[in-house]
Amino acid sequence: MKQTITEHQFIEAFNKTRPENFDYEGLGILFNYFEQYEQDTGEELELDVIAICCDYSQASPKEIADAFNLDENEDVLEFLSMNTQVLGECSHGEIIYQNF
Repeated sequence: MKQTITEHQFIEAFNKTRPENFDYEGLGILFNYFEQYEQDTGEELELDVIAICCDYSQASPKEIADAFNLDENEDVLEFLSMNTQVLGECSHGEIIYQNF
């Protein structure tokens, strides 16, 4: 049995289980990505907050550069795009990407 959820319910599920992983804007990017994925593939997804937190991250370009030992002049978005999937960028500069 599957249940269709709204963006509000999606965000609420994260705020109850893992409130520190993504901010409100980041969760909106994730929700839109998963909705588009379902439309493009015809595959229904199951909401698994823990799995999403393991598979995706939200971080600033500096945090990403530090985590991957990038030179400060390297383009973080380009690096991510070459190595994984970038889902979007928040208005405050943090990037939502698939872990690799």
